[in-house]
Amino acid sequence: MKGQKKVSTVALILIIQLIIMIALSLGITKTISSTTRKDSIDHMQTITNERAHIIQTYVENAEKTLTYFSNAEAVKNILLDPDNDKYVAAAQKYTEEYSADIGLANVEGLWIGTWDTHCIAHTNPQTVGIQTRKDESKQKELQDALLRAGNGVYNTGIIISPASGKQIVSMYQAVYNDNGEPIGFVGLGIFTEQLVQTLDNLEIKGINDSSYTMINVNDNKYIFNKDPDQVGKVATNKNILKICRELSSEKSGNTEGSFQYKDKETGTKYISIYSYMSKYNWILMLNDTKEEVYALSHTMRWYMALFAIAIVVLTLIFAYLNNKQEKANQKLASTIIKNNKTKESLYTAMFKDVLTDVNNRISFSMDFEEVNSPPSNPYYFVMFNIANFSDINSRYGNDIGDWLLVRTVDIINQVFKNCKIYRTGSDEFVIAMQVNEKDRKQNDIIEDAADAYKRLTAAQTTPAGKINFGFKSAVARKSGKVNSSVITVLKDMINKDVQANFGHINYTDMDANE
Repeated sequence: MKGQKKVSTVALILIIQLIIMIALSLGITKTISSTTRKDSIDHMQTITNERAHIIQTYVENAEKTLTYFSNAEAVKNILLDPDNDKYVAAAQKYTEEYSADIGLANVEGLWIGTWDTHCIAHTNPQTVGIQTRKDESKQKELQDALLRAGNGVYNTGIIISPASGKQIVSMYQAVYNDNGEPIGFVGLGIFTEQLVQTLDNLEIKGINDSSYTMINVNDNKYIFNKDPDQVGKVATNKNILKICRELSSEKSGNTEGSFQYKDKETGTKYISIYSYMSKYNWILMLNDTKEEVYALSHTMRWYMALFAIAIVVLTLIFAYLNNKQEKANQKLASTIIKNNKTKESLYTAMFKDVLTDVNNRISFSMDFEEVNSPPSNPYYFVMFNIANFSDINSRYGNDIGDWLLVRTVDIINQVFKNCKIYRTGSDEFVIAMQVNEKDRKQNDIIEDAADAYKRLTAAQTTPAGKINFGFKSAVARKSGKVNSSVITVLKDMINKDVQANFGHINYTDMDANE
């Protein structure tokens, strides 16, 4: 009877442990799955923003190309005296040579026109002499747009060229005489084919089924689409139309975000991440199947499910062996220890940044859930934000980006000794320290932040050679109730404050602002 009672007690302990382990596994699975999904969306958002920047840079470079052309002496001479054969020949030669420098395969047309839209020099000589806008209303519409643009470029956007039938970036710029009066204008059409090829050739790690879509907010028409037949047609997706309405209204919507939709023909579910280019009123979207976007999350669930099953199986086996021999108890104890270590590893994965080995955003939220600090021992928080981190990854590669993150932590550790460091975003770090203001003053903290900034922005010897990286920094002081809202304050100081320039460290006393 005594032996039977002993076995029942052990069995009860095992059952309780089994329940706890399953509950912990479910909780950890939910947390990790949620975090992994968010990280996947954030990763795609970063990629979309990078691609939008590439598109905007491509168009801006084309605008600069046209501006340089408009300032040429040969252009002004022919517009001032279009009947001068010497000026006509010089302008035609300059136009052809300039087009060749840009790359003839990339240029649909570069031309010079009089104010009444007669072409007097063109990349394609056979076009010279043609009046592009015979209709007076159309001519007046172009002239007004050029005058509104002033000395800048009038960009008509990405359109299907009526001349070539291909998609181009079309733009014009007025040319003025010394009295500030318009004497003519120049025009440029750049094919988008090279831009599309550039985007398609950019590999996205872990994403193979993605596609790009770009929408003109002004008319809700597709600029890019994986289905070429849809280019130039009005979008029918309700989510896209809603975003366009919000962005075109007085109360502007979010400039970036995501939405899900289902393909009516195939039934496939997709996730679309968008980024708004306000300068041109374009929305770029990166689309991928929901299954691929959340592939890592699904894999994690399977691993955790197998882990939970393994726990159940092992527990049952050890419970059975416990009734047979004492050695089974030793095995059970060993298994429990291993399981606890596994739990510790999972918790470490949740609260640590794997690359830099510092605490992560979740850890910060846990550490400062509701902390009370007396006024004489306030907390100081210092944020360092890597400027244009996505551009660094694009230009030098992810290996240099990872190197920079690790190097940033090393330098911070050199200056802020025995302080907690958190990586609260892909490109930002926060140092937290509780300070006895009898020993250390506000200026001491700011001086340390300046020292760290100086080291961070000095030329770094990377595997790709010496590179200077940009940073932004802010310092905040807080006593009383301290929580994770301090991160928002620091971000606002860096991102919204016009004084948050490179090399300028903003400081705020959150107690004074309450």
